[in-house]
Amino acid sequence: MGMDRNTVIGFVLLAALFFGYFYYNKQGQLVMEKERQHTQDSLNLLKPKIDTLALRMDSVKRDSITRLVSTGNFHGDSTATEQFITLENEVVKITFTSKGAQPKIVELKNFKTFDGKPLILENGSFNKISYTINTGANQTAKTEDLIFTPSAISKTANGSQSLMFALQNAEGQKIEHLFVLPANEYMIDFSVNLYGADKLLTQNTINLTWQAQAPQVEKDFEHEKLQSQISFVKDGDYDFDHLGKGDDKKFDKPLDWIALKQQFFVSSILAKNKFQNAEVQWQVPPDSTTHIIAQATSNFRLSVTPGAVSSVPLQLYYGPIDYKILKSYGNQMHDIVPLGSGVYAFVKYVNRGFIMPVFNFLSSKIASFGLVIALLTIIIRLLISPLTYQSYVSGAKMKLLKPEIDTLKAKHGDDKQAFGMEQMKLFKSAGVNPLGGCIPALLQIPIFFALFSFFNSNIALRGQGFLWTKDLSAYDSIYNLPFSIPFYGNHISLFTILAVITSLLISLYGMSNMQDNSNPVMKYMPFIFPVILLGVFNNQPSALTWYYTVSNAITLIIQFVIQKYIINHEKILAQLQENKKKVPTKSKWQERIEAMQESNKKIQTLQQRTGKNKK
Repeated sequence: MGMDRNTVIGFVLLAALFFGYFYYNKQGQLVMEKERQHTQDSLNLLKPKIDTLALRMDSVKRDSITRLVSTGNFHGDSTATEQFITLENEVVKITFTSKGAQPKIVELKNFKTFDGKPLILENGSFNKISYTINTGANQTAKTEDLIFTPSAISKTANGSQSLMFALQNAEGQKIEHLFVLPANEYMIDFSVNLYGADKLLTQNTINLTWQAQAPQVEKDFEHEKLQSQISFVKDGDYDFDHLGKGDDKKFDKPLDWIALKQQFFVSSILAKNKFQNAEVQWQVPPDSTTHIIAQATSNFRLSVTPGAVSSVPLQLYYGPIDYKILKSYGNQMHDIVPLGSGVYAFVKYVNRGFIMPVFNFLSSKIASFGLVIALLTIIIRLLISPLTYQSYVSGAKMKLLKPEIDTLKAKHGDDKQAFGMEQMKLFKSAGVNPLGGCIPALLQIPIFFALFSFFNSNIALRGQGFLWTKDLSAYDSIYNLPFSIPFYGNHISLFTILAVITSLLISLYGMSNMQDNSNPVMKYMPFIFPVILLGVFNNQPSALTWYYTVSNAITLIIQFVIQKYIINHEKILAQLQENKKKVPTKSKWQERIEAMQESNKKIQTLQQRTGKNKK
């Protein structure tokens, strides 16, 4: 007993030293950083003063001269003052700039960032919509450098708002950018109207550049980055590609739309008459301090009908990845919602056909999403309860046959082939399916992966608190660590711990009911899966770990009730003995297996005899 106490004290001291080391190291880094900054400030005071304002003014002057030369006969519009005009409805607020006649700032009014700030989906100089026009003999300019003239905002009786930007030269050539924002909609109609397209464009083609960047809006930067991707519909089929540093993708076939998807929000550009081809490049900034998930630059080719007036109908979507909203547009944008993809693509039908309708119905009746998830879990467990019952019955049968199996094992010793044949005969005579306990578990795997996708993509859970978690769409944290543990993270999720503990209890209970637990390796098996869960689930949405905790708790209750009060072991034993008295009928498959086993046994016996004769 004294040795155990000393061991425990030793581990406690090691843990204290471990945490103390990290705390001391962290404090040391802070002190060194302050000293470095103080030294740098002192050096800056010794440097000669440079008129940075004058340098900036010279740079602006050079850029203005360059733009003035390139804009040719549109130069009058390049020197005007930039103006900002705002269109706003119930869900979105968009500030447009007259420079390039394009959106400048996009705010989603019904959402906040993880830290409670306004959710600005687009802002900054990187975001742009631009194309090149001919401004004179051998002269071109990008529309992003030209100042358009805005019109007054026009409103209709149904709440729709329109904003027109115009750019015109003395020769009568004219460009119009018309934006229409319907009431209570995230989708914006964007039309490019060209007067004199044959003069403005080369080969009646618009080479359109669309740049968008995804800012961090969720708590877990790495998880949000992992959920981000480029989505598109090419040649009528939806597809996506994960973001990578400096990657690019070319599209040689017509493209309906392309989108920069984050975890719960998306920016997209759509062409009603399709883009002829496109190329997209994306960059994932390596430094998380920029709070930028990804930057995408797309170059499109659009054919324009030659004539006096040509119109290119486009659309812009800045909004949530909400299945119902995206489905209403009828352009396959609902496929952006990651309800199942890759080898698990089939689970999206489980989500769409069952889990999503049930969840939506329950959430329309119950305010607490935590209770909704608990009820959803109970419903799922009730539906699969027949499979669960059969699994436990099969386990009970196998346990009752254990004494006879042990007898067979002792009889045949190391002859595993003979033991296997006799064991199969025993199962057959008793009417036991050795896979009866495995098949129900396998059938539940699609449900688990469906829920894994559902809880990671359901925007309805975003910002919804339950018990100690403030956001069911993100991990819960009862304590933030001052360091990061590999495979685990830098925080402690209580829901994850509860899920792991309940999984461990299920594993231990299952091991106690195994027919053969003599294998020393099996002693450690119950601990492996929970440890894996600890690392995998710690950064997952708390909705998923809460579901898993409830599901495990139900499993433990069901195990106890079925084993103690429902399964009649004496009745099952009597049934097994009765089955043995019946003349078993063999299927052709069983006959082939037994024939192969008999043949292998004869070969083995012959080889043993040959070996003895040689000796």
